[in-house]
Amino acid sequence: MQRGLPADTPDLDYGSIGALQSALIAQKLSASELLAHTIARIEALDGDINAVVVRDFDRARDAARVADAALGRGERGPLLGIPVTLKEPFNVAGLPTTWGFPHFRDFRPAEDALLVSRLKAAGAIIIGKTNIPIGLRDFQSYNEIYGTTKNPWDLGRSPGGSSGGCAAALAAGFGPLSIGSDIGGSIRVPAHFCGVFGHKPSLGLVPLRGYSLPPAPPVPGRGDLAVVGPMARTAFDLALALDVIAGPDEARDGIGYRLALPSSRHNSLRDFRILAIDSHPLMPTGEAVRSAIVRLAERLAKAGAHVSRSSTALPDLADSARLYMRLLNAARSPRLTPEALTEAQQLAAALAPGDRSLQAERARGWGMIHRDWLAADAMRLRLQAQWHALFRDFDAVIYPAAAVPAFPHDHSEPFDARQLDIDGKAHPYADACFIWADPASTCGLPATAVPIDRSPSGLPIGVQIIGPYLEDRTTIALAGLIEREFGGFVPPPSLARPS
Repeated sequence: MQRGLPADTPDLDYGSIGALQSALIAQKLSASELLAHTIARIEALDGDINAVVVRDFDRARDAARVADAALGRGERGPLLGIPVTLKEPFNVAGLPTTWGFPHFRDFRPAEDALLVSRLKAAGAIIIGKTNIPIGLRDFQSYNEIYGTTKNPWDLGRSPGGSSGGCAAALAAGFGPLSIGSDIGGSIRVPAHFCGVFGHKPSLGLVPLRGYSLPPAPPVPGRGDLAVVGPMARTAFDLALALDVIAGPDEARDGIGYRLALPSSRHNSLRDFRILAIDSHPLMPTGEAVRSAIVRLAERLAKAGAHVSRSSTALPDLADSARLYMRLLNAARSPRLTPEALTEAQQLAAALAPGDRSLQAERARGWGMIHRDWLAADAMRLRLQAQWHALFRDFDAVIYPAAAVPAFPHDHSEPFDARQLDIDGKAHPYADACFIWADPASTCGLPATAVPIDRSPSGLPIGVQIIGPYLEDRTTIALAGLIEREFGGFVPPPSLARPS
């Protein structure tokens, strides 16, 4: 607690947005004091963790003084006076945007991403940007420019990727809100590894303008699979932040469309119909994760929820995963150099027609021609229809965010040769990590990551709650009910202050 603050001031390290805003409005705390505390904590602790790698403290101090003046005039805003971090690829005028690539080290955009503008308009104070893997293509967060981000729960382990810096910052108490992105589990896996909350929105719900590989201009557009969304330490804070950043781009769809998300299907656990899935036909789930989901399903049932462990309406997860791998690399293929594209196309052409391994499907995706992409997209549309039918019988699906809790750092090359240990058996790293991002990524469904348990060694375990398209409020509401009934975020023991 800072000297001079009232005894009932909320926890400045781990307080929720709501608690901090209440203190700001009641003038128990100023935005400048909150920011000073957050900066001091980053400067004291982030040397070991390395989460907030681009710092904008001077402009943040100016913004905090503006927020204090606004609060003094009685003004209110959803995030007024709240310190916020962003994943490195979001454009912030004057700050570097590199995506981890050394050749973009000196790129500085001239204007904020649309999402950043919305945060600032809501009163948020941008304090800096968090670390990522190079090109956002790993489940660890390290690159030549900024170094390695470590998990606050165990510095020898990954915080996840590619929004690993966001999750590590939240777990370390470096502000109550961070904004990440997700195409292959990049919000959900770090949330699971670091014991925080994260929301992968429905595809297209949050605009991407200003979230693009340098030096591309910040034009309106909609990605294929990729989304951006909030990460926080409570489900309520996810909902609050989503309300700020969601909605069509004013320069494109927003000309004729307005956002009107439906309310949550239910507000009580007793009304929820939940399908709990803890396994996959193509990849094992580690015992720590699988048993945690089993325990959660049992607790939900005891609390009155209608819980099923299987359904004939569930789409074929193996076929879905194969389709996802193809679409994933097709979506990422514009980043390939012409030489790398030629090599990828040659590799795909050499595959046996019957090779349906996940590695083969990713290889086909890299060099996919538009005709093949249209065929894959038609398969996706059929898959989306199957999920739509499933959600007539269920309100949400509980699904692993990853096969294992946070794993030790492994920066070995080549990437495709890495292995991931799942209960003593080695599995291909890319297969074992990416597979859980499907089906929410493939079908553009909302998915909310929520911490639920601890592994035998004390590491966080989370799940993703998948819901119907554009029913983001339902998955966040269920995450909030799980948080309220069974506990949610707790600080890493090494960083928690004595009570």
